[in-house]
Amino acid sequence: MSDFRADIDAIETIAAVPTILNVVCRVTGMGFAAVARVTGQRWVCLAVNDEINFGLKPGGELKVETTICHEVRDAREAVIIDHAAQDPAYCGHPTPAMYGFQSYISMPIFLKDGSFFGTLCAIDPKPAKLKNEGVIGMFRLFAELIAFHLDAGQRLATAEANLLDARTAAEVREQFIAVLGHDLRNPLASIGAGTQLLQKAPLDEKARSIVALMDQSVARMAALITNILDFARGRLGGGLTLTRSDMPLEPVLKQIIAELQAVHPGRAIGAEFDLAQPVVADSARIGQLFSNLVGNALTYGAKDEPVRVKATTNGRFVLAVCNKGVAIPAATMARLFQPFARGDVRREQQGLGLGLYIASEIARAHCGKIDVTSSAEETCFTFSMPLDGAAPR
Repeated sequence: MSDFRADIDAIETIAAVPTILNVVCRVTGMGFAAVARVTGQRWVCLAVNDEINFGLKPGGELKVETTICHEVRDAREAVIIDHAAQDPAYCGHPTPAMYGFQSYISMPIFLKDGSFFGTLCAIDPKPAKLKNEGVIGMFRLFAELIAFHLDAGQRLATAEANLLDARTAAEVREQFIAVLGHDLRNPLASIGAGTQLLQKAPLDEKARSIVALMDQSVARMAALITNILDFARGRLGGGLTLTRSDMPLEPVLKQIIAELQAVHPGRAIGAEFDLAQPVVADSARIGQLFSNLVGNALTYGAKDEPVRVKATTNGRFVLAVCNKGVAIPAATMARLFQPFARGDVRREQQGLGLGLYIASEIARAHCGKIDVTSSAEETCFTFSMPLDGAAPR
């Protein structure tokens, strides 16, 4: 596999790929999703989410002539099968019988120069409803996202080969992120609009659940794009922009808790609010900061213990989010608020590593700060700021 090691490494450096494969399985109901490198002679698995024990791991191969992906490569078009046994073109095809699947989708991944790289594909032994604009649009968007990252990685590698200094390389990366964030907004908005239209149409229970999952996926990707754009603004522009007012913060905080509780129905979030004094702040940004902190606590905290939040106005606005669980290692603590800084994480904890960085930037923009304490008993993030949102005189 040494000749494809560079391709495996390139995919592994894309932090979003595990999330993409997981979302593909959640939205479609299929049990196996993969990114594959496909050439005229080889089919190589580069990344995989295998919930049906198909048996492939990164670096694993299938005989390319036994796959449908080589047909995708030749035709340069996606192949989508809802039910192989009933599909006029594929009911007699040997591949579904050989690999034991009924539903199948394979979307080509094209690099910027138009060359074919491979496919984003999924299979399942059960039929699935895949031939709709929501699923097809999602696969196309994800394939374009993977290609964008691969091209960017190649450009960065070329830049390093040309001995660009570290500052220039960082600027190239950040400019790429800024462009990526903007370019993803339009196709994501199209998918979001499509799910809204589908929700208004008469659907059976299974279809409604699929559309609901798609809508949740759009919301998660929108949040990721917002984080990327906030990072780009903080690094490339003049920092985060704020729209300050003294509107009450308690309803905003309660709404965030309700939203996160809906996403994590098995988790408890205890809240205590004492906000007697007005706070001059950007309520939307404070909500974003709070959501990032509580989301972080739900992700890393002990699953059988509640997350506790407390907000007070006693001369300063103070917002604390605490959770039980393993203490944050000292090495991780030292770079906790740096962009893309991540400690050892489990599969379900994959992300971009921007949430805490953006929370700290929001705090700084409000002339405040976030302090962290962590022990074997409890981890607490505490945000505090002046009530008028201004630096002490």
